[in-house]
Amino acid sequence: MVAQASSQRPRRHARRKEARPGEILAAALSLFAEHGFAATRLEDVARRAGVSKGTIYLYFPTKEALFRAVIRQGLVPNIAAMEALAAAHDGSAVSLLAEIAARLLAITESDLAVIPRLVLTESGNFPNLARLYAEELAGRGRSLIASVIARGIERGEFRPIDIQTAVSLFAAPILLILLWRTTFARHGIVPLDPRALLETHLETFFRGLAPGAP
Repeated sequence: MVAQASSQRPRRHARRKEARPGEILAAALSLFAEHGFAATRLEDVARRAGVSKGTIYLYFPTKEALFRAVIRQGLVPNIAAMEALAAAHDGSAVSLLAEIAARLLAITESDLAVIPRLVLTESGNFPNLARLYAEELAGRGRSLIASVIARGIERGEFRPIDIQTAVSLFAAPILLILLWRTTFARHGIVPLDPRALLETHLETFFRGLAPGAP
């Protein structure tokens, strides 16, 4: 019995070690949501994750490195999934953009909404946050949407238009919804129906892109 117990202990230890990065990132995300980037300390993250501060530094030497890892674990897989969706999609550009918009809306409804909120609210004092977000996520997202709009133009679904401007216009209500959810919604002020807003925006957006539109 003793030998069996000792043989199981290393395996449990190994599983615990493998789980640590994920536990640290989950703790970091929750603390960023509660206190913001500036007020969150690595020792607070260590305490929330149940590890020593020294263990944090083994995986994430700086708070910026921790924030980059949170982006990579939380949001980058979502963008990768959308890129895969676009690569496999054989329908219209309209239906593809509508699906991408629905997936972006789902992100605003999740705990991950805190990440872009942090970039918006704290990048003035921490410009590296905006740089990290642009490198890991925003650039890929804009490129994806631009490629779908370009596909629609090439196929004659959309009229010729400045693509980068159209990308910003497409994404604008998602940003508004994200700000609303992370500020006004939790206080019960400034009513907004996110799904109705997005549906109305997409209808207007696609009408404006239609061939022959003024």
